[in-house]
Amino acid sequence: MQNILIINGPNLNMVGVREPGVYGTETLETICARVKEYAASLGLEADFIQSNHEGVILDKIHSAKGEYAGVVINAGAWTHYSYALRDAIAAVRPLPFVEVHMSNIHAREEFRHVSVISPVCAGQICGFGSNSYLLGVQALADMIDR
Repeated sequence: MQNILIINGPNLNMVGVREPGVYGTETLETICARVKEYAASLGLEADFIQSNHEGVILDKIHSAKGEYAGVVINAGAWTHYSYALRDAIAAVRPLPFVEVHMSNIHAREEFRHVSVISPVCAGQICGFGSNSYLLGVQALADMIDR
C-alpha cells in the first residue's frame, strides 16, 4: 500500500464552524476520516497534516519526497499569495500534487481567483465541498504507479 499525504493549510481546522454557508458543517476530523477510508478503498494509506504555520507545511513538503507517492493540498489562503509554498512544491517534483478547495474559488472574491500554486500542481479541484478531497484522492490515485 502506498502512502499519500493530505495537507490542510490555515483556518481549515475551523471547518464546520467557520462560514458554514461556504464550507459546510462537517468538521475537518470527519472529512479526514472519510478521506482515509476512501483512500484505503483505492489501496492507499493517507496521512494528514493541518497547520496555521506556513513553515510547518513547508518542512512537511520538503520531507514528502521519497516518503509519499503524492500529495493532495488545500492550501487555504496561502493558495493566493504564498510563493514560498509554490517553490516548495516545485522543489519536490516530480512528486504529484493535486490542489483542492471546498468552495469554488473562481466564484468568490476576486483575490481568490488566482492560485500561485496551480502552475506546479497536476490539477485543481474546487467547488464540491468535502467531496473535493475525495475527487483529489481519486485523481492522485490515477496518477501514481500502484
